[in-house]
Amino acid sequence: MSLRLTGAALQHGNGVHAVRGVDLVIASGERVAIIGPSGAGKSSLLNLLAAALRPSAGTVELLGAQPWQLSAGARQRLRTRIGLIHQAPPLPPRQRVVTAVLAGKLGQWGLGKSLLNLLHPVDVPGAREVLARLDLTDKLFAQCQQLSGGQLQRVGIARALYQAPELLLADEPVSAMDPVLADHTLSVLCRHAEAHSVTLVASLHAVDLALAHFPRIVGVRDGLIAFDRPAGEVTQDLLDALYANEQLVSPQAPAVTLTLQIPRC
Repeated sequence: MSLRLTGAALQHGNGVHAVRGVDLVIASGERVAIIGPSGAGKSSLLNLLAAALRPSAGTVELLGAQPWQLSAGARQRLRTRIGLIHQAPPLPPRQRVVTAVLAGKLGQWGLGKSLLNLLHPVDVPGAREVLARLDLTDKLFAQCQQLSGGQLQRVGIARALYQAPELLLADEPVSAMDPVLADHTLSVLCRHAEAHSVTLVASLHAVDLALAHFPRIVGVRDGLIAFDRPAGEVTQDLLDALYANEQLVSPQAPAVTLTLQIPRC
């Protein structure tokens, strides 16, 4: 078992209940897509799984440990085993891409090596290798401010791959990419997860991509799990109920379920 939520809830300071008593178990090495309308609680759920936010109620178990029962130091060490890919990666504009990628291992390096890396990249070949998988080798020494939104997302993914975590969480990782590039990028993530027995959980707005790349689909609405099914069992009725009144997303559902049912990776 890689992670388990038991009655997990999250209430923000403004009183909004983002996650409501969720029970979820994901085994080591599984690849799971979380789908649902905007504001459903997908990002909040991922932040609970990353031990970035403490649940208001219930328990969270990650990689055999309950993070909020650990000391601050032990909890930070646990986080080094978890990679979190942000929809908008927090990359300093003037930072070079090579430095941003190598920052994936800052939590594993000592202070001296981390400071040295800021002045002189300590593993240029390693950064180049992961960027090559994402077709970004030519941006190795570019500044982040010179990149497009989709390129920045791929740099954030490259940083997580370089980190080599046991649990990889991705929050809308391809939202700024065109459909062909998004498909390719998710293929890279899935192949990495499968090759290295990494648990991969990704939230996605594009239902077609979720069905194409992930064997298991979890639908989330109003902070609750609406369904948890193999991709081949996600029906049009389930999608219609999940995206009810979501005008920007639900019209895409018919084409999705008719053409994409079998995961590719």
